[in-house]
Amino acid sequence: MSKIFNSEQQDLIGRAKKFSKPFRIDDGEKFHLKQVDPGNTLEFGKEHKSQAKEALDMGVELLAQFQDLLYAQDRWALLLIFQAMDAAGKDGTIKHVMSGVNPQGCQVSSFKAPSAVDLDHDYLWRSNVMLPERGRIGIFNRSYYEETLVVRVHPEMLARQTLPKALLGKDIWKDRFRDIRNYERYLTNNGIVIRKFFLHVSKEEQKKRFLQRLETPDKNWKFSANDIRERAYWDDYMKAYEDTIRHTATERAPWYVVPADNKWFTRVVVAAAVVEALDSLGLHYPEVSDAARQDLDKARADLLNE
Repeated sequence: MSKIFNSEQQDLIGRAKKFSKPFRIDDGEKFHLKQVDPGNTLEFGKEHKSQAKEALDMGVELLAQFQDLLYAQDRWALLLIFQAMDAAGKDGTIKHVMSGVNPQGCQVSSFKAPSAVDLDHDYLWRSNVMLPERGRIGIFNRSYYEETLVVRVHPEMLARQTLPKALLGKDIWKDRFRDIRNYERYLTNNGIVIRKFFLHVSKEEQKKRFLQRLETPDKNWKFSANDIRERAYWDDYMKAYEDTIRHTATERAPWYVVPADNKWFTRVVVAAAVVEALDSLGLHYPEVSDAARQDLDKARADLLNE
């Protein structure tokens, strides 16, 4: 652990796993979505919200320092992938957890419906060109996983991808799962650390948040009629998410199925998982060689003698 962290911060880093580990999926073979309660806050009740905010604030401070190390060392990159149903809190989570990160070392990519140019390429193309550089944190707000989620729920979207008909068989989803696992293995083999988050909100909480958007003028802009149409496919989406996580959760690129009915808890879990990921890299500032140290000493002497 780097010496830049004080004892209180080191203790927080050590406790990060306590928040993130219960929701980490390394091997999806036995995973079922019903295992995760969207309202779970571990042993922390609503009376602990202030403590959670304090922990989040400290986590944000830690992330800023870790990012400085990541940027300086320039060896690793971190890719954070966020998937969720509408109103699960992706934007707010990204905003709060990454609020202290230097914008120069972080890039956020939001993937909407693919353009005509996107559709003339393979489905990984548009994500591939947005991967983070070494030393940086990349955030995907939605991602190539839409190809096993919304496209699976709405298979008519495959027609717009103009794929050869011979490739549209019953095994297309298994093929895509395999392709994604291999793709993520390739990325991790090249120093891109991947952490994937499914913010798991309940149908009841989503309804509550939709109503808030409709009843609060300042939030009207967030609402789309399409949100209601997609809500009708809730069960199909849950099956698609479960199947996706079961087939793409690996030790190198784990999923975190994060309870999202309580935003304060969601943010703490995500921050803890990111802190844990960065801490696992053994980051440190680059060591200065003896020759470079001599140059620094000379530069210092020259400045003092001006």
